[in-house]
Amino acid sequence: MQRAYSSILLCLGSLAAVLCFYLSTLRVQQSLSPQGCRMSWMSPSYILQPDFNATWTPLAHRYSLWLYREVGWESNQIHGHQPVLFIPGNAGSSHQARSIASSAVRQVYTSPHQVSPEFRATSLKPIDVFAVEFNEDLSAFHGPTMEAQTQFTSDAVAYILSRYPPNTKIVIIGHSMGGIVATSLLPSDNIAAIITMSTPHSLPPARFDQRIDRIYDANNAALKNDPTPIMSLCGGATDMMIPSESCILEDGDSPYRRTVFSSALEGAWTGVGHREMVWCHQVRWRVARAALELQNADIDRATILDRWLRDGTRLPPSTALVPSPPVPPDQYRYLKEGERLVLDKPKGNAVYLLPLNLDASKFTLYVSKGSISSVSPHRPLPLEVSVFLCDQAAGVNNTACESAPLVPSVLRLIPSPIPGKTFPIAGEGSDESEGVVLFEVELSSIRRQGGWIAVQLDRAEGVGWVVGHTATESNERHSVSTTDLLFGGVTLKLPQNEDMHTVVELPHLLSHALLVYRLIPSATKSCIDTHLSPLLVHRSPRSELHYFALSDRHSNEIPLHTHSVGPFVDSGVPAHGMRLDFLSSGCTLESIHLEVAWVHTLGRWASRYFTSVVCWAVGIVSVMMFDFWGTSDGIPIITPTVTQSFTLFVQQRLLLLSTASFLIGFVPLPASIFLGNHGIPLLAPIGPLLLLISTGLVGCSCVLLSLLIWLFKLVLTRFHNQSRQEVVTASTLISMALILLAVWLFIPWQVAFLGCWTIQFMTCASTKAASENNQASTSGTRRNSDASSLNANNNCNLHILLFMTWLLPLAAPVLVVWVRTLLSAGPTTPFDGDHFVLNVAPFLVLVDFSSRTTGTAIFRRTRSEKYVSARWGFLVVGGVALIFGSRKAYMVFDAARLATATLVVLRIGPSYWRRWARSKP
Repeated sequence: MQRAYSSILLCLGSLAAVLCFYLSTLRVQQSLSPQGCRMSWMSPSYILQPDFNATWTPLAHRYSLWLYREVGWESNQIHGHQPVLFIPGNAGSSHQARSIASSAVRQVYTSPHQVSPEFRATSLKPIDVFAVEFNEDLSAFHGPTMEAQTQFTSDAVAYILSRYPPNTKIVIIGHSMGGIVATSLLPSDNIAAIITMSTPHSLPPARFDQRIDRIYDANNAALKNDPTPIMSLCGGATDMMIPSESCILEDGDSPYRRTVFSSALEGAWTGVGHREMVWCHQVRWRVARAALELQNADIDRATILDRWLRDGTRLPPSTALVPSPPVPPDQYRYLKEGERLVLDKPKGNAVYLLPLNLDASKFTLYVSKGSISSVSPHRPLPLEVSVFLCDQAAGVNNTACESAPLVPSVLRLIPSPIPGKTFPIAGEGSDESEGVVLFEVELSSIRRQGGWIAVQLDRAEGVGWVVGHTATESNERHSVSTTDLLFGGVTLKLPQNEDMHTVVELPHLLSHALLVYRLIPSATKSCIDTHLSPLLVHRSPRSELHYFALSDRHSNEIPLHTHSVGPFVDSGVPAHGMRLDFLSSGCTLESIHLEVAWVHTLGRWASRYFTSVVCWAVGIVSVMMFDFWGTSDGIPIITPTVTQSFTLFVQQRLLLLSTASFLIGFVPLPASIFLGNHGIPLLAPIGPLLLLISTGLVGCSCVLLSLLIWLFKLVLTRFHNQSRQEVVTASTLISMALILLAVWLFIPWQVAFLGCWTIQFMTCASTKAASENNQASTSGTRRNSDASSLNANNNCNLHILLFMTWLLPLAAPVLVVWVRTLLSAGPTTPFDGDHFVLNVAPFLVLVDFSSRTTGTAIFRRTRSEKYVSARWGFLVVGGVALIFGSRKAYMVFDAARLATATLVVLRIGPSYWRRWARSKP
């Protein structure tokens, strides 16, 4: 009884854990990286391209090509200057191109057919946005479907360019898996640039098909070597459909590769969901503008992408700041040493000189409603600010400043949150005119004795503000580790020098996608009256910035997260180290409190390891199968029930496997093995936790299957009372041959596997109890022998059913793809790549044998198993599931197929053919 209670508690605990993980995932989506996107509006129309038919592509009957047009704003004729092709992702639609395409039109035109003054003065022309329609195919689950989409897209590119002047290149925009299709087009001389949006470049989101991995391997080679510029836009934690660490490209200039998170994208500063990425206004207009300017052959394409899709982690081109036309010395304004430059609503032209002393280590400047060099809000005021060095004689005897260029260490646009309001504002986000320019230069690298830092203002119109200050080094370095934050957290004191930029470095803190920290700031005074509302900038090593608005409320809690390092991804960056930048124009924080945010952390685990739970459940059932045949290899046959096998596993195997999974977590294995955590000790407990949850779910599935079988037995006893036919007739073999022929020619093997599972379920549901089948027996010995044999077969069938039940999730995705393809493209559509009959043949023979036999043939070891029993194949399945299943789930099904085939060949085969021989006249 105590054993039963422990199994029941484990099942209930696993269900409670699943519920907890689910609620934590919802919490991550709602609060970890809030979304502030303005809805985009348009007047769309889509023009089918009927000339792109079977003469261009063999897939014309399955997919289609469309041209977007903004109703009333432009003609339906092709503009003929710059083509753009939008590729939707998994279950996506060509209509998703409308937001970006509409923005491109409305940037060129101020009103219908009226070109805006900004574009009238340039050589830029309207662009043509095409979109491929894949009928919402589920390409993420199925390699052949993605290959078909790639072939169709390649043909579409050739067709589109045939309608443009020679040497025209096309811009590709791919959303989600559409970005994988776009990368698969490389190498190509016809592509000007590729912009991907929420694309999992380094890790397939669904890992059930080995052919998807082959596509990724080919794409990785193209990403490393092909010269085509590629920009990857990532939504961050708000994107719950892909792990954003897989969205990151390895940064480089040759070839050009960039990754920009929407939380760092200048002017956006918000997390963006997976589907929202294509319509979020703060993102879509920048993508549209980049596509418009890529037609300019006089400017390097990389420069265009860096200009319009900037995150501020790199300096813009030509950042050596030289002043505008010189200002007369009588307009110089001198500040005292240590005095802060504060200008509210400045007017006219002026130069402000800040004394440069040897103790100063940096100069920080904020400019609102203006620009420094090429950095500004999209709609800035005329105010221009230049920063440069002046020699010590500036202003002496009315001498003009002899300026020297000054190269900043930081020059980017940062948000300016509204005090008292959430940031970003839900449903609105930031406007194109918002933002403050941050300029910072390291003075320690300037070898000058004295002198001045000159801040020159030109065309100031009495709007905005400028704040600047020279300061000594204010970097804080703390030796806090993650173990210090696990329970209770740590409070860190900050310097009280009212610096405009304070840096806190935590080099020993684990920075990983599976960990979320909570920061609680404590201010010494109210910060509402400052020019720049205080900001916290959390920067990760791989071009990821997050901005958080700080308030003087002690209850303000900020979740800190990163995607620089994550499971199954070889990032090449250290897993430890965190940098926090505190920016303000005068507000001082007294301290910060850091702790682990457990709810958000659990939510991150759930979104990355749901496949692991399924694969490990297959491994657990495989170990149960191994033990089941271990107890039945002898005579008389004594076999445990499924419940007894589960209890045996919990008592004898679970502790051993939990310990093993914990210890393996310390081994620095490659990213594709085990849980993909590179042996980070703090993440080692994830293994035992997932194993406990998987074990509990297996126990729940045992109960659920027993309940379903009992219900079906109630129905079948009323309508079905047919005894088993134990001989194998010629019609049986013909039926099986026809099924395998159908798999080879038409239906995918996954459909046949579902049929096998159904047959096995009906076999279990139609099996009578041993007492019912032996009531007529007169011999006690014979009755006991028959009862033992029947019970053994019943238990065997239930174990096989449980095994196949947990294999169903690994085969179901392609089954869903097949059904979707039939519904969307018609029954005549070829479905290639899933007709390997050996994938399902072992299960077909197994379930047919189970439906016929009541004997002991399947339990007897044959002469071929003299040294190694066939049951060891199931132990191999368990090992494959534990070590490789999380990253390569398809390997689990392959191992299960081989183990089943071994059992069929060695134990079922001889008996099978003997029965067929007896059935012959």
